[in-house]
Amino acid sequence: MTATKALDAIALLKADHRTVEDLFARFEAATSAADKEALAVQICTELSVHARIEEDIFYPACKGVVDAELRNEALVEHDAAKLLIAEIAMGGRSDRFSDAKMMVLKEEIAHHVGEEERAGDGMFAQARKGGLDLAKLGERMAAEKTRLMADFMANGLPMPATSTLVATSIGQLVAD
Repeated sequence: MTATKALDAIALLKADHRTVEDLFARFEAATSAADKEALAVQICTELSVHARIEEDIFYPACKGVVDAELRNEALVEHDAAKLLIAEIAMGGRSDRFSDAKMMVLKEEIAHHVGEEERAGDGMFAQARKGGLDLAKLGERMAAEKTRLMADFMANGLPMPATSTLVATSIGQLVAD
């Protein structure tokens, strides 16, 4: 987010997507274990914060505006990513599968981003057509992102005790 102009919700989320894509590219190009470890931590942190602001602010605002199945699929994709992030965070570079896990995470995120940003009927297109106040959502999301980033930097990433979907009643998840 720039100091002069706040990003709307979709611009903020797209900026996050570009940041993570760049970090994954840097991870793939890295040759030292220390660089890969630092990038893995940064990727996991960025994705964890991004998922939280989507789940806590953006997706609820999209209820009734964005196709419920698309939102449900996004939540399932978040759960899969969170579980992989937890494995990456716990295993570190000592996990012989750490690079493979990062590549699977990259592929999962690329798929998720593609569905959100798909022209015409993707989540962002539906949200924009639905008349959401994207500027106000962007302000809320930016403030929460700043708070979460500070919290995660101070306390580390939260490890998922259970899946969001297991912890949420299925009836609440699909009810629109």
